[in-house]
Amino acid sequence: MSRWNLRQLKYVDNFFPYDLSFKRHCENGELPNYVVIEPRYFDILTADANDDHPSHDVSEGQKLVKEIYEALRSSPQWNEILFVVTYDEHGGFYDHVPTPTGVPSPDDIVGPEPYNFNFDRLGCRVPAIMVSPWIERGTVLHRPAGPDPTSEFEHSSIPATIKKIFNLKEFLTKRDAWAGTFEMVVNRSSPRTDCPEKLTEPVKMRDSNAKETAKLSDFQQELVQTAAALKGDIISPDKLVENMTVSTGLQYVEDAFQKFYDEGNKVKGLNGVLDSASATINNTVGNLTQIWKKL
Repeated sequence: MSRWNLRQLKYVDNFFPYDLSFKRHCENGELPNYVVIEPRYFDILTADANDDHPSHDVSEGQKLVKEIYEALRSSPQWNEILFVVTYDEHGGFYDHVPTPTGVPSPDDIVGPEPYNFNFDRLGCRVPAIMVSPWIERGTVLHRPAGPDPTSEFEHSSIPATIKKIFNLKEFLTKRDAWAGTFEMVVNRSSPRTDCPEKLTEPVKMRDSNAKETAKLSDFQQELVQTAAALKGDIISPDKLVENMTVSTGLQYVEDAFQKFYDEGNKVKGLNGVLDSASATINNTVGNLTQIWKKL
């Protein structure tokens, strides 16, 4: 598992544009065993961001959740689904629970000066929602039973659980080897038949239009800089984003992914190259605007 990654060109066809593909694959029962959906991170007039980052309209993020749920609910694969919604940050609100310690560093790499962070603790709590006809109504998970006394549910619980249910050979890092798994959330002997087919329409929270001429947020700058590595641009990261707006940053990211995709397809049919080669434009990170990935 640790040697498997999307840099290998044989996986170039595992990326799909969400708007064009996801609902169709749900309707046709073509979803694979594991799917990751990335929201839109750039707020433009023709397509509002739906990632719940400030200052984006949070109702757009909730519309995305509604849309995904309803597509899954109407799919012939519904009784095979566990839909997980989680976040990478807690939103900046005060959390009275101390951040856990006794956490293994994933790879023993220490952060740079002046902090020399050992990556041996977790951050603030983040929400996670799990939806499945195999989950009893009102189920709440608090703490895992292991594998270690200090184990917690955290982001690495996802690959840890995948390893367990698909009987994969290796962990990715020491962190997911330590993380609690959540397969016990599937706690029914038969699927529920009363799951709603439609969810309530979220109330729009923002009156103003997207500000696509605004400067990039710190997070959007990081996405552009990641796309530069994907594209193979040799330029100072700070210089690259210095004069970018939201719309020009989005265009750069989309162009970078398209270049990766096109270059990957150029060599896709060559004998032997797809098992080991990486794209000639460095790394693959996927379409950072909105995709779903077949992993």
